[in-house]
Amino acid sequence: MLILIGPSASGKTEVAKILISKYGMQRLVTYTTRKMRTGEIGGRDYHFVTVEEFLNLSEKGEFVETTFYNGNYYGSRKKDITRDKLVILDPNGLLCYAEKLKGKITSVFLEAPKEVRRLRMIRRGDDAELIKIRLEKDDAIFRSEQLPLDFIVRNEGVDLLTLAEKVYNLYREHQEKI
Repeated sequence: MLILIGPSASGKTEVAKILISKYGMQRLVTYTTRKMRTGEIGGRDYHFVTVEEFLNLSEKGEFVETTFYNGNYYGSRKKDITRDKLVILDPNGLLCYAEKLKGKITSVFLEAPKEVRRLRMIRRGDDAELIKIRLEKDDAIFRSEQLPLDFIVRNEGVDLLTLAEKVYNLYREHQEKI
C-alpha cells in the first residue's frame, strides 16, 4: 500500500489522481465528516458521513485508524484496505498504519514551502481564515523527522506528472524490496 502524507496543499490529492489515472493504482476511499468541496464526489473522493454515522462505525470497531483533523473526523475502514491501494493520511494515520501494517506499506511525504501552499489554497478558493489556521496547525503536526517515512519528495518547481512519476517509481522499487 502506498501512503501519501504532507501538509495542506502539498500536492497529495493531485499526485494521487495521476497515480490512479496514469499508473492504474486504486485509491482507498476513506471516510470523513468534512463538507464536500466543489467538484468532489461522494464514494470517489471520500465517503462523506455525518459525525453520528462516523462515531457509530468507530464504536463498532470498523476503522483501522481514525483521526480528528481541522475540525473533522477521518478514518479508514478495515474492510477496504488492500495492498494494491493508495491512501492519503495525516501523521497519526501514518503511525497507525506503520504499526499495524509494518513491512507492507510505502510512505511518501510530499513537502512544499509554506508560501507555495498558501497560494495554492487561495487559488482553490479556501477561506482566508481557514488558510491561516491550516498553515499554523500544519507547522506543528507535519514534522517529517518524527515520522516513519520511506521517502521525502519536494513539490516545488516540478510539474505534477513528473512528481507523480517520481513517487510511483519510488513506490515500485520499495515494494519490490519488502
